[in-house]
Amino acid sequence: MGSIHPYTTPSGKRYVARYRKPDNSQGGKRGFRTKKEAELWLAGVELSKSQNEYVDPSDAHITLNELAAVWLQNQSAVLKPSAMHPLESAWRIHVQPVWGRREVGSVRHAAVRAWVTEMSGKRGAVTVIRAYGVLASLLDDAVRDRRIRTNPARGIALPRKKRKPRVYLTHSQVRALADQSAHPDVVYFLAYTGLRWGEATGLRLRDVDAVRRRVHVHENAVLVNGTLHVGTPKSHVSRSVPYPDFLAPVIESQMRGKARDQILFGDGVHHMLLPNSRDGWFAGAVRRAQTLDPDFPRLTPHDLRHTAASLAISAGANVKAVQRMLGHASASMTLDTYADLFDADLDLVANALSQARRTSENAQDPPN
Repeated sequence: MGSIHPYTTPSGKRYVARYRKPDNSQGGKRGFRTKKEAELWLAGVELSKSQNEYVDPSDAHITLNELAAVWLQNQSAVLKPSAMHPLESAWRIHVQPVWGRREVGSVRHAAVRAWVTEMSGKRGAVTVIRAYGVLASLLDDAVRDRRIRTNPARGIALPRKKRKPRVYLTHSQVRALADQSAHPDVVYFLAYTGLRWGEATGLRLRDVDAVRRRVHVHENAVLVNGTLHVGTPKSHVSRSVPYPDFLAPVIESQMRGKARDQILFGDGVHHMLLPNSRDGWFAGAVRRAQTLDPDFPRLTPHDLRHTAASLAISAGANVKAVQRMLGHASASMTLDTYADLFDADLDLVANALSQARRTSENAQDPPN
């Protein structure tokens, strides 16, 4: 048990509480106005020690800058560059200027809530959620390291993300876009396989099984902050994706004159880069298609992945097949992502229930 001693200050009598830390070093706190206050505080310290929950106040002096240096290094060891870049940007632009120099022990729930509220008035929901997530994760580490007892950032209401309406092209719209494109083979391939841009442009000739009409996806080429990174697919899991027979000539033309280890699309040596969203070849093809058809939607290359899901479902593919084609972690993820495309299945359920009821009632009616 610790000890409590009085001492005199210009403001009057005060008390200091002293105790032994778990490492047997001396700890204490001064400034208590009454002996009772000091006793209650000391009792709390002794209780935390007995429950192995003691937090040394001196450990809370570490700054968020110091924690972030370790946290970012740990994240970079497990995340892909494409996932790491947004976290680094969120820390550098939104979190560090406000919290970098703060000691973790000085962070308060109300201050974090005010920061989130202020940022929500200026930034989109995705930006706010990501920045908040970085701060909360740093403080989670501080809790795990027993620098603070609880995370003051947790329990704060965040803005809701507004999902942009997805674009689903019809077969004729895919053809119209390809006709206006400098790379029609890429447009057709993306729209009928559902591969991500980096997955499609990372394919090599050795990944094509022309007999079974399949491509084996195990490489991803993504441009991050001006640097091309080649690695595993987004989920770190390889998969086999079928392509329809009308794409066979397209793939054969891309393979012609190239070696087995060369890249399928493009010149075979350099990965095709994602076209600029404003003046790249894809945006130009969209504008030309819109000139011919005012109802043609505005879209990006990634919308061709959504198109592939839509065309597959409308052709009768079940959710498990679509999941495997797209490389989703689970069928529930596919359903959550494309729930709007399965509305017709609800009609089939209702129709099936109606038919079952009629069949049951007819079986119960006595013959005439």
